[in-house]
Amino acid sequence: MESSAEEYSAFEQKVSRTVYFDNLSPQVTESVIRTALDQFATVKNVKFIPNYVGPSNLPQCALVELDSAKKVKEIVSMVGHYSFMMSGMPRPVRAQPAVMEMFDDRPAKPNRKLKVRWLKSTEPDFEVAKELKNLTRKHAAEIEFIRKVSSFLLQLEEEEKLAKQQEETLKGHYKKFKMIDGIMADKTAHRLARIYNLHVADE
Repeated sequence: MESSAEEYSAFEQKVSRTVYFDNLSPQVTESVIRTALDQFATVKNVKFIPNYVGPSNLPQCALVELDSAKKVKEIVSMVGHYSFMMSGMPRPVRAQPAVMEMFDDRPAKPNRKLKVRWLKSTEPDFEVAKELKNLTRKHAAEIEFIRKVSSFLLQLEEEEKLAKQQEETLKGHYKKFKMIDGIMADKTAHRLARIYNLHVADE
C-alpha cells in the first residue's frame, strides 16, 4: 500500500531524530536506556532490533527516537569521545545516526514507480540483477536454516525438560524407597504395625 507524502515526510523526520545503538549488553532494558539518556535528551521511543541468528547472550542493538535531530548529533559525538554510562558503569556502546533501512516498518516512497522487464546478458544491469537474485536465494537458504535450527533447539529444550522431570521423579522414588527400607531395617514398621493392629511381613 502506497503511503502519502505526509506519512513519508513524518517517517523521514522520525529517522532524523533516531540514534542507532549497538554493542549493548543483553541485560539492557528500555528503562535503562531511558535513564542513561535522560540527562541529554527526551527519549520518545526505544525499539530493540531482534537477533534471529546468534545466541541470546550476544550484544544487542536498539533504535532510540529522541525529541530532536540536534540531540542525535550531540549523543553520537558524546558516545564517540567518552565512555557511555549505563546504571553507573561505563559501557563500550557505539552510536550512529539511524538510516531508513534500519526500520522494518518504513513506508513506501510516494509516487515511486517500479518497472519490471527481462534483461539481456549484454546489458549493464544484468550482473546487478544476477547478484540480487543470488542474494535472494542466499537469504532464503539462511532463513530455512534458521527455521530448522530453531525447531531443533526447541525440540532439544523439550527433551532436556522431560529428562529433568524424569530425573526428579526418579530421585523422589529412590528417596521413598530408602525411607521404607530404613523403617523396615530399624523395626519402626513393626512397632507401628503393632500400634495400629496391622500385619507386616518380615520380608
